Amino acid sequence: MKELTYKVVEISLVTDEEIEKTINEWVKEGWDYDGIQFAMRDSSKRPSMAFLTFIKKETK
Repeated sequence: MKELTYKVVEISLVTDEEIEKTINEWVKEGWDYDGIQFAMRDSSKRPSMAFLTFIKKETK
């Protein structure tokens, strides 16, 4: 039986380079990229944080 395991990675430097670097690091470790959520500040149009989610199917 395969069980899904989730990983959430928080990044505080929200740039395209940092997002790419983080995704590539975890995909190399065998995780599948699942999605991204941004945390916004009221005083800025740029996100202050991002949360990237990854999944891995593991046989138990």
